[in-house]
Amino acid sequence: MRLCADLQDDSEAAPPIGLGWKAGQYWQVSVMSGGGSSSIELHDEDLSEEELVLRALGIGKPTLAAARLLADRNGTSIEQEILASGVVASKTYYEALARIAGLPFVAEIDPGRVIASEHLDVLLVRPERLTIDVGGKMVQAIVPRAANIAALARRLKTCPVLGTRLVVTAPQAVRDAVWAQRAEARAEEVTRHLFEGSSKDSARLVLTGRQGFVLGLCLAALVAASVFAMALTSVTIHSAASLLFLSCVSLRGAAVVAFRKPARPDLSRACAARLPRYSVVVALRHEDELVEQLVQSLSRLVWPRSLLDIKLVCEADDGATLAAIEKLALPPEFEVVRVPPIGPRTKPKALKYALAGVRSDYLVVYDAEDRPHPEQLLEAWSIFSCSDDRLAVLQAPLVISNAGQSWWASVFALEYAGLFRGLLPLLARSGLPLPLGGTSNHFRVAALRACGAWDPHNVTEDADLGLRLHRQGYRAGVLVLPTQEPAPTQPSVWLKQRTRWFKGWLQTWLVMMRSPIAAWREMGTRGFLVSQILIAGMLVSALAHPLLYVFFFHTVGKAAVGHIFPQTFANRALFGIDMFDIVGGYLIFTILAWRTMAPLERSRGRKHWLWLPIYWLAMFAASWIAVWDLIKRPFYWAKTPHQPIDQPAPAPVHTATRSPRFDWPRWNHEDGPQGEDPLPAAAE
Repeated sequence: MRLCADLQDDSEAAPPIGLGWKAGQYWQVSVMSGGGSSSIELHDEDLSEEELVLRALGIGKPTLAAARLLADRNGTSIEQEILASGVVASKTYYEALARIAGLPFVAEIDPGRVIASEHLDVLLVRPERLTIDVGGKMVQAIVPRAANIAALARRLKTCPVLGTRLVVTAPQAVRDAVWAQRAEARAEEVTRHLFEGSSKDSARLVLTGRQGFVLGLCLAALVAASVFAMALTSVTIHSAASLLFLSCVSLRGAAVVAFRKPARPDLSRACAARLPRYSVVVALRHEDELVEQLVQSLSRLVWPRSLLDIKLVCEADDGATLAAIEKLALPPEFEVVRVPPIGPRTKPKALKYALAGVRSDYLVVYDAEDRPHPEQLLEAWSIFSCSDDRLAVLQAPLVISNAGQSWWASVFALEYAGLFRGLLPLLARSGLPLPLGGTSNHFRVAALRACGAWDPHNVTEDADLGLRLHRQGYRAGVLVLPTQEPAPTQPSVWLKQRTRWFKGWLQTWLVMMRSPIAAWREMGTRGFLVSQILIAGMLVSALAHPLLYVFFFHTVGKAAVGHIFPQTFANRALFGIDMFDIVGGYLIFTILAWRTMAPLERSRGRKHWLWLPIYWLAMFAASWIAVWDLIKRPFYWAKTPHQPIDQPAPAPVHTATRSPRFDWPRWNHEDGPQGEDPLPAAAE
């Protein structure tokens, strides 16, 4: 019985393998046929023990040669490259190794039979052996390797009693059993971890007692001041709001002035180097329609397959999404992680749950609707490898792929272009706090774990994590190669998404302001002030946006009716700030995005940009809904529905068997994903 159909014509195909053999300079394999057996010797001194086993299993020499080249390059084993290539299914392969060793094979392990231990989750990373209970007897479920199967067979021959204590299984069977055995306990630990380890950084408490007292005192003072000194209170509120608006506009103005046109990254060094293992984590919820598109996009990532660890993280009761995944023959680098539906049902909880099984030093988070540039991982690693350990995270720019589909999507694209390709690069170059986007964040796993990872109770875990990393002394950077994703095209969908974002930003600000002095010391003066502009400034700008028009037109109306214009310098200055906030704010917002956009992006959406004032008024509505939502249901995650892109698939999904992949995916630099611009204007 051969394990695979070798793709090359191999005239020296290995014979079916039986159970009797011996190791030495020449290997003797007994072939079971009918009622007897015959002996065949493999006289190939150039092959290692690992290759001789693989050869005897039916793997042809051309395939072995290709796998050997990749193993030498990637620092892996030939066995790992064979399994990653899809030449043979993992279950079939380990079943054959079990036959060689003369041990029983277990395809699936009942989680109820797993012997629990304090360090059981280590097996999610190194699934080498698992202790299980079989009829009251403890048995070791082992994952043998081709390189040591000969030694194991000899040991079993000299010590037959050992065979009664061993069974063979596959690595994924071990991981599946460990995931399931501690599922609920792990979910509870993940939910409590940040709060119990560092409660000051957790959004589990919406307001501390001190914050509640200060907030109540401020509201009482505001009411009293409005009653006894209404004019002074009005001027004070007007001045504070106008200056806060001005600071937000000025920060974006600085990004316009400081904008640099980045060059296409040089990835030649990364392509020539020995690369590390890289993890890709995607949290899915009710995304059954996007699963196939997602797998296609991730299958195009340019990275050695044997060094990829892709986790699709789903809630255990999301039957539709899990069924859609099961319909696909996922490549070997994919793993499905099921999260128990307990605790806050949020994306950060799902990500943190999956972190226990991450098998790499680097990790990237994507969303289900994302289509990352295939070489994005190479760019991230090339930057990480040249930087010290303080560089904890890299943010890839998010490019809206459906700009022009509606005016909502067009203005959304304008907003994203200015943020991800204009403002965030400025903050990164200046060493300032970086509020991360919710996707395409590339982390050093050690730094991510050291800071407590994601907060399961914060519904904008990205911004919170970016500020927390900065407070703990880490730096953030940005990438050039983008991730494409669609924007909401319907007002109702946009409103739910933006409400969740505002609620999360408010959670993040409240967490930061539990101890303002400590935050100031940890961030430095510049970092603290910029974070206030980015979080508090953005929140107040949305909450009080109509006041800009009220202040401005009130002054203009008084002047037009009574020919009374502000007489004092302070009043004239305040009127000038209001005028600049309205006109300059929209203008700088648009100019910043225009400078960063590709010509195709500009042409798609510019006819809709006049709707920008309406867009900001919609943010006013979303921000106040968010305040109410924070009071009523602080940890509720409003899911944004997504639809697959109505375009031809860029490449077929690799099947799990009979589809060898002994090279990285090819990428044509002249064309972007699905015929779109591969890079933003900044890197044309």
